[in-house]
Amino acid sequence: MSHIYHITTRVAWEAAQADGHYEAPSLATEGLIHLSTEEQVAGVLDRYYKGAADLVRLTVDTDKLTHELKYELAPSVNEEFPHVYGPINLDAVIAVDAVN
Repeated sequence: MSHIYHITTRVAWEAAQADGHYEAPSLATEGLIHLSTEEQVAGVLDRYYKGAADLVRLTVDTDKLTHELKYELAPSVNEEFPHVYGPINLDAVIAVDAVN
């Protein structure tokens, strides 16, 4: 079992629970959902969510994903990040933690 992580707002997570799956805005604009390894989460928070409030970190079990998962290079930081090519099924999200 492998875990990857996604940062979102509490409101977006609550909407996902009502919808039956999670879709980040990037799914509509880029065709994928951006995720991170555990080691990458702090950098993602610093680069993209500085000053944001009411965030949660979704822990995703990669074995339970129903859509394709690929690790792809992000040239801006020269690291490979996990991307999911479709909505994240709720049963793949095994933990939701508040981000301080």
